Amino acid sequence: MMERCVIPIDVLAGFFTVTVLLALAPGPDNIFVLTQSAVCGRMAGIAVTLGLCTGLIFHTTAVALGVSAIFQASEIAFTVVKVLGVGYLLYLAWGAFRAKPEPVQQNSKIDHSSLIPLYRRGVIMNITNPKVAIFFLSFFPQFVDPAYGPVMPQFLQLGIVFMISAILVFGSIAFAAGSIGDRLSKSVTAQKVMNRIASVVFVGMALKLAAATR
Repeated sequence: MMERCVIPIDVLAGFFTVTVLLALAPGPDNIFVLTQSAVCGRMAGIAVTLGLCTGLIFHTTAVALGVSAIFQASEIAFTVVKVLGVGYLLYLAWGAFRAKPEPVQQNSKIDHSSLIPLYRRGVIMNITNPKVAIFFLSFFPQFVDPAYGPVMPQFLQLGIVFMISAILVFGSIAFAAGSIGDRLSKSVTAQKVMNRIASVVFVGMALKLAAATR
């Protein structure tokens, strides 16, 4: 007879509610989606959202396997990943600062190949943030109970629910910000301002990550 390994629906519902509230709270991820959607359009925001959620798969797996405990126990491991994350954010800040306004063509088709780098950007940003791994390690176990069955499947279930809530919230942000960005993108001056704002946001995120401690 197979062991039951399903978390009760009321526990999952409570977890989902909490994760939605966490996703709505102002933070690096939703601000990142907001700025990219405003600067590059709603599809860019969706690509970034999917990238961030793909990164969550890495963190969920790491927590399930206990790898995240390494970041909590090892100062060196935490610092290395943090430095990589800070460096990448500063690289993005420099790219946004140097970005030149592009003419907007009416009724032009979306270049889907340009969405791949944005998706990849979301993945890298999420994976190189050790705070996410430690957050998962401290947050997920609160909803896990050996009485429900094997622990690893429970972590994976929670990870899926977490990703669903992130997609719903960040996707909504992308559509809302993208609509505003579509109007602003017709102005060269507005494009310059949005790029500068994006650059400042990236620098701010880098500074916050640099100041992060275990």
